[in-house]
Amino acid sequence: MAMAMASSLSVLLLLCLAAPSSAQLSPRFYARSCPRAQAIIRRGVAAAVRSERRMGASLLRLHFHDCFVQGCDASILLSDTATFTGEQGAGPNAGSIRGMNVIDNIKAQVEAVCTQTVSCADILAVAARDSVVALGGPSWTVPLGRRDSTTASLSLANSDLPPPSFDVANLTANFAAKGLSVTDMVALSGAHTIGQAQCQNFRDRLYNETNIDTAFATSLRANCPRPTGSGDSSLAPLDTTTPNAFDNAYYRNLMSQKGLLHSDQVLINDGRTAGLVRTYSSASAQFNRDFRAAMVSMGNISPLTGTQGQVRLSCSRVNQEAMAHSSLSTVLLLCLAMAASAQLSPTFYQTSCPNALSTIKAAVTAAVNKENRMGASLLRLHFHDCFVQGCDASVLLSGMEQNAFPNVMSLRGFEVIDNIKAKLETMCKQTVSCADILTVAARDSVVALGGPSWTVPLGRRDSTNANEAAANSDLPPPFFDLVNLTQSFGDKGFTVTDMVALSGAHTIGQAQCQNFRDRLYNETNINSGFATSLKANCPQPTGSGDRNLANLDVSTPYSFDNAYYSNLKSQKGLLHSDQVLFTGTGGGTDNTVNNFASNPAAFSSAFASAMVKMGNLSPLTGSQGQVRLSCSKVN
Repeated sequence: MAMAMASSLSVLLLLCLAAPSSAQLSPRFYARSCPRAQAIIRRGVAAAVRSERRMGASLLRLHFHDCFVQGCDASILLSDTATFTGEQGAGPNAGSIRGMNVIDNIKAQVEAVCTQTVSCADILAVAARDSVVALGGPSWTVPLGRRDSTTASLSLANSDLPPPSFDVANLTANFAAKGLSVTDMVALSGAHTIGQAQCQNFRDRLYNETNIDTAFATSLRANCPRPTGSGDSSLAPLDTTTPNAFDNAYYRNLMSQKGLLHSDQVLINDGRTAGLVRTYSSASAQFNRDFRAAMVSMGNISPLTGTQGQVRLSCSRVNQEAMAHSSLSTVLLLCLAMAASAQLSPTFYQTSCPNALSTIKAAVTAAVNKENRMGASLLRLHFHDCFVQGCDASVLLSGMEQNAFPNVMSLRGFEVIDNIKAKLETMCKQTVSCADILTVAARDSVVALGGPSWTVPLGRRDSTNANEAAANSDLPPPFFDLVNLTQSFGDKGFTVTDMVALSGAHTIGQAQCQNFRDRLYNETNINSGFATSLKANCPQPTGSGDRNLANLDVSTPYSFDNAYYSNLKSQKGLLHSDQVLFTGTGGGTDNTVNNFASNPAAFSSAFASAMVKMGNLSPLTGSQGQVRLSCSKVN
């Protein structure tokens, strides 16, 4: 009897453990449940492209327009009904999005082999790859396991899909908001080596722009008359050289001023992206590598996994509620309870360690009362943890990341975290992770210095490794300009607003002379009186006073407020990476700085939201990692 019960529990445990793992994308997701899925998709795509070469570009665009609107969830495929409005009628999609019939045909074939197993979102992701291959382009491994949404968003389709009128600054911000770098953006733009565009999307370029090859423009005007409404839907190939071959000719066209869309041609005319265009125009292998990597990154935008969403029976409509068998329901409820433990929750320690948060708060408050600067140090410790392999307390492991250049001789607050951990261990043995202590301590540090509070989701676990190389590469240095900052934060899934809000953490804390010396002596966008006041403690010769400190916020250095943004407007940003947020020209992030400078509530709200998002960077949960007994070493 005991053995039978143990066996049953073991089986149940294995079933439940499979639930969290299914929430991760994997190339082998259908290896057992539908091993023929990818072959069916490949054949369906190949047949469609043979029938009409343009279909390859249409399927690739369908995947792009899906992922950029609430993630890669097949929301683009949902048709309008009397009670439901989808995304297909949005401005960027209406009258131009196509290929849904090919996806429906593939879905029907897959359903005949594996009922309600392969999602429409995964079919779209694989079909995009197979379309590129069918037209002579590179292949890549597609992580699988996405599920389908039960909703769509017309408003997001209108706001989040980049229009053909965008310049490089707009494109950079748009792609960064989806976690894609400038390199990703330029590589993904190379998808315009196939496909066609409507006259209404390039008419203004033909008749009003000067950076266009004269003969190229003339050849297009006959099919795209100047008067609006005349020939609006007439088509022209995006790549005039090899319109049905996936190659790097698109970039050579840009160098010859033969980019069809304004948003294409700007890539060679802007110094931030021109180098990549030139590289790709002569190095097809480099383009292929970067395009593959960017497509995988795009396919990873906010997928629904695990028990989120559903696997639609028909890609164009949401499933009706299904009847569940009672025996399966029991197992499902048990599994869902276990899977839920792998999700962050503010009440994670409510039963297991109910005094955890109050213990952390009391210790942080005491530490900040003893030394105001400690609040900034604990906040920075959390930031430097999360930006390197996620919020996993890897920064607390002795050596490794602590030796990285952005951290060595400047990162501090370890003793406060160690003290908190020791107190919690006496109360709740091996229960509260160091990663969660860091996250809560960051929030409580802000509050202790007069800043906003927010609810901290909990349940992170601690890493068993650290990464010095990633700390050196992933933490944005103080000499970054706006483009670099946007890319660095975008790589972590932050918007430009998140970036500007998180930069407001520099309303507290100090920086070393070596990090602002170049700004004092070589930059012109700095208040002269401010610079003079700092030079005595930060001499010009390198090596002299390198580690001397200055306040990041000259106005209220120990109050968490919005004075940092007012300082930027007065050219009193201490670091180069601070001052680039405000130029005074009205471009870049000036409007956000102006808003935060005049509206402390807006800053506080945006900062709190961005801190929650930062705390959600790739946490270890469930059975991943461990709960360390000591934060400085692995168990």
